[in-house]
Amino acid sequence: MNTQKNRRGFEEHVFESRHLKLNELREEARDLRNIYLPNDFDNACPRPEFHLSHLKHDTDRDGLCGIWRDNGFKSPYGGSLVWWSLAVKPDDITSAERKLLETTYPDRTAEQVQMQQSFLGKFATSPAFSELSRLGSYRFTFPLEEVLEAYSQQFCSGAQPVMRVFKTVLYKKKVMYVVLVHSPVNDELLSDRPLLTDDTNSVCSYRGGCFIWRPESMCGTHRYRLVRRPGERRMTVEEVAPRLRFCVWDQVAVALHVDRQVLNFDSYRLRQNLKYCERANPSIVEYNRFDKYPHAEQIVKILWPNYPSPLERAEEPGRIQHNDTFMEH
Repeated sequence: MNTQKNRRGFEEHVFESRHLKLNELREEARDLRNIYLPNDFDNACPRPEFHLSHLKHDTDRDGLCGIWRDNGFKSPYGGSLVWWSLAVKPDDITSAERKLLETTYPDRTAEQVQMQQSFLGKFATSPAFSELSRLGSYRFTFPLEEVLEAYSQQFCSGAQPVMRVFKTVLYKKKVMYVVLVHSPVNDELLSDRPLLTDDTNSVCSYRGGCFIWRPESMCGTHRYRLVRRPGERRMTVEEVAPRLRFCVWDQVAVALHVDRQVLNFDSYRLRQNLKYCERANPSIVEYNRFDKYPHAEQIVKILWPNYPSPLERAEEPGRIQHNDTFMEH
């Protein structure tokens, strides 16, 4: 484990070349005495499996203008990585809930299926599931296959990109699992990182054009616990009383190795995949780096004057969040 501060000043504990589950993190990081790594939530939280086919990249006004100028994405700080995260849509939550129920109770009757009430959305409240942004007012969301195809053509001479287990980063209240994507040309340079395999016990894997994410802490604020009722072949939710409990929340980031170059996309396609995001509270970047919607719409109209539609807003479902829950430091 290496401890350092990132460029935003947040302390992070880095475990290179591994994706550590929460129970492994508790053991590896026991000397940190992190109270947000408790051991009593394992059975109270659902263990869904998300099959995710989209990536998102949040940025502020300066980042937006740089992406427009370059017709694509590069590291703005002279590094070699472009960072994305998994985009989870409401349909993905519904699909993951259905898969969880079918796997847990494969012999449910039609009546039991009909009587089952939706529950997974009550747990999907961390920033990993939010349409709000902590990094700026502008979000680019691309199909994963489109990003990988562009990367393949521009950085791999048409070959398949290589995916590796890059690292686990532990913050005070967040765990980030990073997948590294690189060209086969750099195989020898990065061979110390394990390949990302299709392991059903792993936090993250890749199969059939989707990242498969198996989160262990979807909410960070534990307002509810999952109740399994095997006799009735269903799952229900109970509110945790009398006070809120807190835990780290987890997410998956995808780092594309571009070696100070630009991952290019057609300008029209960039605009097509752009939405406006409201500011999350708390955010990571400063308040003045977020724009109000009218100002954002004006900026986007100047950059893409011929685009026929107004700037679309990312709609946030009515999820409850607490101001002190999702800080990283």
